[in-house]
Amino acid sequence: MNRSDGLVQRRNVIRDSNSDGALKENHDVDDKKNDKNYDDGDSKETRLTLMEEVLLLGLKDKEVRLHTSFWNDCISSGLRGCILIELGLRGRIELERAGMRRKGLLSRKVIVKSDTPTGDVLLDEALKHMKETDPPETVQSWIEYLSGETWNPMKLKYQLKNVRERLAKNLVEKGVLTTEKQNFLLFDMTTHPLTDNVVKCRLVKKVQEAALRRSISDVAHTDKRSLALLMLAHSADVLENAFAPLSDEDYELATRRVRALLDLDFEAEAMRTDACEIMWAVFAAFTK
Repeated sequence: MNRSDGLVQRRNVIRDSNSDGALKENHDVDDKKNDKNYDDGDSKETRLTLMEEVLLLGLKDKEVRLHTSFWNDCISSGLRGCILIELGLRGRIELERAGMRRKGLLSRKVIVKSDTPTGDVLLDEALKHMKETDPPETVQSWIEYLSGETWNPMKLKYQLKNVRERLAKNLVEKGVLTTEKQNFLLFDMTTHPLTDNVVKCRLVKKVQEAALRRSISDVAHTDKRSLALLMLAHSADVLENAFAPLSDEDYELATRRVRALLDLDFEAEAMRTDACEIMWAVFAAFTK
């Protein structure tokens, strides 16, 4: 992977015969404790995961009927990077200790810190794979395994299938997209047109403001989710969709600041107090 390459409504499907609501509430509370940047947001607003946000950024307004399979190749690995960072921010996974030899981010293995379900099917599926894998694997390996981009036939079982379609269905459940059948010459195809443009506009504005914010260069005090969204959108090759409406001056400033983020010393940033090492390891994997 290189810098030009690629790169949930929480579906609380876990049921308890005694108390479904209590389980959902416990998952939400755990995630907020683990992720200090957990955006609870306004109750009237739709909360999206990093995966859903990257997917939604890829839908251009003039292509709202675009089928989720017909995308650039970068978004596949980008979405897997979203999964790893989301699990990291929620306190489910972490990197092994660097040790006396100070192993680099890409050499350190991913360790399951907590196997408490997140309530999201894709996240929990990935977490289950990581928990059952012995010996542990690196961040870069997991991106390849989860996306199916591995030459090892023994690791193909880890591939997360139909990720874009499953994320699109999540967005349908949240009322952001809808499901329709569209005729393409000799066959019908399921499409997911955009129905709630307010959510999409809010997301685009959030990305633009994050890039234009003067403090974005001070990553130690920058919201982790905003930083992750910028970097993942770049890696998934969908960032341009958010920057396109900007004026020439703001566009130049935004792209310059993203380039500055790409030039950071990820190893040094990961050593900062309260840093999410998984996040920086994913960035390193995509910019290698």
